[in-house]
Amino acid sequence: MRGEVLHFDDEHGFGFITGADGKRYTFEKTDLRRDFPISKGTLVEFHPEEDKARDLFLIRGVGREAAAQTGEFGRFATEQGPVPTGMWSYFQRGLTSNYANFRDRARRKEFWSYYLFYYIALAVLITVCLFIDQAFGRLDAGGAPYVTVTAGLLFFVATIIPAIALQVRRQHDIGLSGWFYLLVFVPYIGGLILLVFDFIPSQPHENKWGPVPYGVRV
Repeated sequence: MRGEVLHFDDEHGFGFITGADGKRYTFEKTDLRRDFPISKGTLVEFHPEEDKARDLFLIRGVGREAAAQTGEFGRFATEQGPVPTGMWSYFQRGLTSNYANFRDRARRKEFWSYYLFYYIALAVLITVCLFIDQAFGRLDAGGAPYVTVTAGLLFFVATIIPAIALQVRRQHDIGLSGWFYLLVFVPYIGGLILLVFDFIPSQPHENKWGPVPYGVRV
């Protein structure tokens, strides 16, 4: 749910929020997902629990007047306001700001955009390394392609965490626990089940892992 900070006592780490539903909620500094400046009028997204606000995060790039005019509260909000939704942008964020993000949601476009460029990068890397191995004669007479194998292994190690994090966020996006990722260890059918999950559309409403990803039509 979206809300506006009415008051915050930084010394005691305690404050009040008025939610989009018109109710007043209390919160503490420990309820923030990450530290950010708080003052009267700050727009935030939060999860209401009775009269308390939990898991607060700042809504960037959205002014109070704009929010009032558009009515973009609750499920229509995003953590950072408008963000780039290009395929390359999703890939970049997968390797940077979302590198180890196991917490939020990932829409289908984000998931498949990441893997499109992932496999393009892998193919380019392997091709270049094979040329290098060939130049050093490592492919002659059944030689081992040491450069290719080493580069491929390093690429895999460097990208295993964002790959798992992305799969977890994709499951969050359809309302499932990230622990379903463990299906990958089920022989034969586990990977197929996860593949089916990856094609399911985003839930068109806020769920326990966050608001609808920016760019998803609801």
